[in-house]
Amino acid sequence: MKTGRSKYLTKQAGEYLVAAELSRRGYIATTFTGNVPYYDIIAVDDSGGHAVVQVKAIAGKSWQFNAKDFADIVMEGREQKVRCERKEPYPDLVCVLVQVARADSGAVDRFYVLPWRDLCRVIVDHHTKFLAKHGGVRPRKPESMHTAISPVEIAAHEGKWDLLKKSVRPIQSELTPR
Repeated sequence: MKTGRSKYLTKQAGEYLVAAELSRRGYIATTFTGNVPYYDIIAVDDSGGHAVVQVKAIAGKSWQFNAKDFADIVMEGREQKVRCERKEPYPDLVCVLVQVARADSGAVDRFYVLPWRDLCRVIVDHHTKFLAKHGGVRPRKPESMHTAISPVEIAAHEGKWDLLKKSVRPIQSELTPR
């Protein structure tokens, strides 16, 4: 299978797996298949409140990210300087990182549920530590903003679906008295 197709299928499977799990937990889950910036699913509870969900799926061992999506990073010569974390791109954004099990492996899909802000901290911390080990200069390609995190770095968030209850925004009629 070609790499591009394989990545697309993993992404699609991840979104549908998350939507299915949300449905099992009582949410109506609408997917957008990459057509909306910052989120992939809107989950609606039985009161009409909603949460926005970003899905990142892998079939391998680590999720790949661009560190600049999470931190303000400047280049000073060949050295990268991490100045600060970025603001959340969408209020109360929930991220579900999925490790998709291969169909014939006997393994199970694994879900890591965390607020975008927590994911941001993990990624920025990981990238900052990597740079510190190398004097601020990436060894092969100094200007690369690539970073990756593994399931072990977010293990505390595995199966934390209750986060959605805290992230659901009430419908407008619940906010203003009639």
